[in-house]
Amino acid sequence: MQGKFDAIVIGSGPGGATVARELSRREARVLILERGSSVEIRGTMLQSMAMGLVPGRNLLVTEELLMLIRATILGGSSIMAYATAFEPPYAMFERHGIDLKRDVEDTKRELPIAPLADELIGPAARRIMQNAKDLGYAWAKLPKIVNQEKCLPDCDKCTMGCPHGAKWNARVYIAEACAQGATLLTDATVTRLGIRDGRVDCVDFSKDGAKHRVSAPLVILSAGGIGTPPILRASGVTNVGNDFFFDPLVIVNGTVDNLHGGKEFPMAAGMYDAAEGYLLTDLTWPRWLYTVFTTEVFRFDRIASHSNTLSIMVKIKDDLGGRLTARGGVSKRLTEKDRTRLARGADVARKILKQAGAQHVFQTWYTAVHPGGTAKIGDVVDSNLRSRLENLYVCDCSVIPESWGLPPTLTIIALARRLARHLAQ
Repeated sequence: MQGKFDAIVIGSGPGGATVARELSRREARVLILERGSSVEIRGTMLQSMAMGLVPGRNLLVTEELLMLIRATILGGSSIMAYATAFEPPYAMFERHGIDLKRDVEDTKRELPIAPLADELIGPAARRIMQNAKDLGYAWAKLPKIVNQEKCLPDCDKCTMGCPHGAKWNARVYIAEACAQGATLLTDATVTRLGIRDGRVDCVDFSKDGAKHRVSAPLVILSAGGIGTPPILRASGVTNVGNDFFFDPLVIVNGTVDNLHGGKEFPMAAGMYDAAEGYLLTDLTWPRWLYTVFTTEVFRFDRIASHSNTLSIMVKIKDDLGGRLTARGGVSKRLTEKDRTRLARGADVARKILKQAGAQHVFQTWYTAVHPGGTAKIGDVVDSNLRSRLENLYVCDCSVIPESWGLPPTLTIIALARRLARHLAQ
């Protein structure tokens, strides 16, 4: 491939996009390689299924039939995420010599982080929040990264990518990087890193059926908790892909009268119980996705009840364990502690739904999101995210050293800003 670059960034999720943008702002010549496509986000069912529900590509299934979902598209999983900006687990990172406070504050000053305005809170989220508060739970609006002036009430496009430009995603930073001179190649699948004399000598990738090779003094691997380990393994780094977390969850649903909902911003409000290790939030899905998960547990009698269903997500901090297989699969079983956390959280969700007058209560099967810990700080990379190869850095959810149980977007952005400052120095 033609061109001379100062840095190659592999992946365009929050980590890769932030590093690429920050380095480009410092006049570095950056090449961004993204496996997914750059197709315009349309917010349709078919596009959503292509970027998040293709078995073996972005939908992985464990031996317990738990579905692990990730997105393969420009912007990574930020396209499908709900732009929730939880604070990083500062103490966890401080144990590894990492202080993220400065970078979090810089990010907060730059991005539109705030709870949703009252008029953007949907009827299901309002009813759940009120009844949770009536029971004494500390239910509150959650901080979101949203351009709220662009957000539309009675809209169900959040899960499908937000074609209105309201919900923040990593494409925003990719566009800024390209405006500063970065080069972006999509549909580019990195196969391996060439190693010579303890350094990454080149990056091999395929695009449009042809094989390519490119070199740069710096390589930042940001292919995600599932995507990063196979590239490292193919390049001779073997201590990756084991003892990871993937934030398992279930959705507890109940039917109520006089709701007329089904189209609203998900995860508008909720509560996090750090002692119990679970997060509870409202979670309204588009009708087609609700139908998928309702059918999965054979609740055919509830398929037609989408518009008057209250749904509460129960997501937990799971125990580390499992492994990524040599063929790109996921092998991990929930522990008894995991099941107990899910059951306790589901009990709380059922109490809230009962308080709200819900009937026909049921819960979905296990799903998982935010896989991480597959290339941990202190194990695979150091406190500056550098691997044992001095010019190879890793910056995505894979480096988070311990299970946490909360959406990691703000944490990964902060890690990437910190890494960019280190590389610039």
